[in-house]
Amino acid sequence: MAAFTTLTPCQATTLYSNNIKISHYLNQYQFQNVYMNKAKSSLLSYHYQPSSSPAFSSLSTQSKLTIPPTHFSTSGSGSSWLKDGNSIHHDASSGSGLRQGPIYSVFPTKPAEISSVQDLYEFICSGPLVEKVGLTPEKVAESIDKWLFYGSKLCRLFQVNELYLTIPQKARFYHYYIPVFVWCEDQISQHMSKFKDGEDIPPLVVWIRFSDDCCIGFSAPQGCGKTTLVFALDYLFRITGRKSATLSIDDFYLTAEGQAKLREENPGNALLELRGNAGSHDLPFSVETLTAVSGLTKEGMKMKLPRYDKSAYSGRGDRADPSVWPEVEGPLTVVLYEGWMLGFKPLPSEVVKAVDPQLETVNKNLEAYYDAWDKFIKAWIVIKIQDPSCVYQWRLQAEIAMREAGKPGMSDEEVKDFVSRYLPAYKAYLPTLYSEGPNGSDPKHLLIIEIDEGRNPILGE
Repeated sequence: MAAFTTLTPCQATTLYSNNIKISHYLNQYQFQNVYMNKAKSSLLSYHYQPSSSPAFSSLSTQSKLTIPPTHFSTSGSGSSWLKDGNSIHHDASSGSGLRQGPIYSVFPTKPAEISSVQDLYEFICSGPLVEKVGLTPEKVAESIDKWLFYGSKLCRLFQVNELYLTIPQKARFYHYYIPVFVWCEDQISQHMSKFKDGEDIPPLVVWIRFSDDCCIGFSAPQGCGKTTLVFALDYLFRITGRKSATLSIDDFYLTAEGQAKLREENPGNALLELRGNAGSHDLPFSVETLTAVSGLTKEGMKMKLPRYDKSAYSGRGDRADPSVWPEVEGPLTVVLYEGWMLGFKPLPSEVVKAVDPQLETVNKNLEAYYDAWDKFIKAWIVIKIQDPSCVYQWRLQAEIAMREAGKPGMSDEEVKDFVSRYLPAYKAYLPTLYSEGPNGSDPKHLLIIEIDEGRNPILGE
């Protein structure tokens, strides 16, 4: 094997100064003069240990991840970048829960197939979220090893070829998921700094019993990819040694019996006929659950997180049986809480009636949501869309994909009817959400990400 040199992040950082070009910095940082012969199976082991996070913790086999739709476009020119050589991933047969995967050379036999670290650096810095999440070119350069590590793990998570990422795939990782992860890490650091040495630190999650608590709340329209984003963030937290949990407002829908009662109490109101709008959630149950989650501050403390079965009762849905609820164990660092209507503010009655008279009852129900959820959330990610009608197209794409895969899916007309029950709320509440932020939010702890029809972030305003 050819000799090579590696630099620690600290050593690499010291090389950077205002009078040194990034190209020189990165060339010094890269493994120098490493040309592997694939035919001889020469291997390079690239090791990275996050300096600001605990040592990698084993992922419990009880916490197996199910990959949601990635919404990656297959269009775009091929692109590539350095492949992580360590390639650690899950293995239920291993006592540690992690095992060594295939190791690949940094440079393939055809150099033109691979991008340089500088190319990747420039691509990262061109992203629309870099400044929003508080990054500078210098900070990106100093932490380029982390970007390589995170990107490699995301490629494995979503099962895409690391050597031939399309531009949309590359943008999804380096312009979206990783910058948001960096922002979340900063929010966690700020949260943890509020506590003294030796104190139990509750997770970055809501709830009443911890006045300094907050959760990272995700507010975004349906189909925009927020669930996939949360999934990616949860995975990155886990592989960097942080214990995390994910919840959705969907997990707190009323039971089938509760939904039936809601329909009976609101005859003729199509917005409350099915789950979704304000009034269709079990708020006391959500407070009870999240209060318990916030108390998972010690090793050995466990609880099960509720889940909702949308397929029950011919699609009307019901709370899933507790036997299938996933279990989480403390100490938790962060809880990611997502939902399409998080942060909506009640509006004057005449405003909502002008959008849809049926929305008046929903608007009244929304008043209780601030006290139950929103006022305790201190860190927010809002995914902004330009046109709510995109929701219909996104939902239709998802249902078509399900039907093509042989799974039950709604017809085009059923999709239209389903989405129509949400559009009045979007039209009424999104303008205020985008202009004023979520209900009770702090601008210092708010990240607004505007996405296009392809679900990728754009520069926005």
